[in-house]
Amino acid sequence: MRLRKGPPDFILFITTLLLVGIGLVMVFSSSAVTSNIWYDDAYFYFKRQLIWALIGIVCMLVVMKLNYLRIKDMAIPLMIVALLCLILVVTPLGIEAKGATRSLGVGFLRFSPSELAKIAMVMFLAKVMEVNLDSMRSFVKGIIPYLILIALVCGLIMLQPDLGTAFAIAGTAFFMMLAAGARWSHLGVIAVSGAGLVAAAIAVAPYRLERFIAFLNPWKYPTDEGFQTIQSLYALGSGGLFGMGLGRSRQKFFYLPEQHTDFIFAILGEELGFLGAFLVICLFLLFAWRGFKIALNAPDTFSSLLATGLTVMVVFQAAINIGVVSGALPVTGITLPFISYGGSSLLFSMIGVGLLLNISRYSTYR
Repeated sequence: MRLRKGPPDFILFITTLLLVGIGLVMVFSSSAVTSNIWYDDAYFYFKRQLIWALIGIVCMLVVMKLNYLRIKDMAIPLMIVALLCLILVVTPLGIEAKGATRSLGVGFLRFSPSELAKIAMVMFLAKVMEVNLDSMRSFVKGIIPYLILIALVCGLIMLQPDLGTAFAIAGTAFFMMLAAGARWSHLGVIAVSGAGLVAAAIAVAPYRLERFIAFLNPWKYPTDEGFQTIQSLYALGSGGLFGMGLGRSRQKFFYLPEQHTDFIFAILGEELGFLGAFLVICLFLLFAWRGFKIALNAPDTFSSLLATGLTVMVVFQAAINIGVVSGALPVTGITLPFISYGGSSLLFSMIGVGLLLNISRYSTYR
């Protein structure tokens, strides 16, 4: 079918705006108490998130309008910049916060290189996989080179330390290799090896091991490692079907740590109930449907793999976050895309959506 330019995917566009809008409301609601006490301004976090949301929307629209042929050319330079930033963040130039060094910047102008690395990795893998598509059936020629790069990127992120983001990037790369035609047997070896590496990473870090043990039975450690999970479950359970009402959360009154970042979904469930939480989950499922539809109808292999990676990146991270908040996964410190407070996460997630919308304009199905 002849390639022609059309309108972007309207459903994906609206879904993203709905998630960002819900995120803004929940960032204000979940952070108003703490920001009022810490900064004497109940709108402290909300105003910053609003600014990043507006910047993100502008960037999304700009990326959506980029010359489609130039996106592939950006993959290698962007990957080099991401690697340099990941190296810099583990030097004295990195900014430490809450026991981890994950940001670069000056003053309040900060960004997380790992968020840039997510986009760069997906673009780079899509570019090189397209060129070497025939070798994806070979473990030595088609899989090992990608594993070396993934190990490098994830290793640098682990030095921050940030196991959750490293796991999300590795998971995204895994699904991209699957989409590119890698053998199931090879992927099985990778999955088993990856599970072993995650287990080793947990075992060598006492705080991760304590988190994992507490995950198995948080009620046995109600005042330390299990506290956050227990409070999160209290929040979700208190919400019931319809919720306690917007702004009426009890857990945000210094009971639940990270209530506006990693555990914002718990506050959402407490205030908006099962129906509100279910709506957000449905929006992410809708995002997945449109993203994979764009990938299936993409005009070439590069854009198909790129759309697959970008979609998995968002949905996989959302699944991890919701799993952690609901007690189904150990605490990892990973945010909920579009909803959790965090400028870098929101900005680069929306840039990713801009790339998806760009690809959707050249869909082979109308």
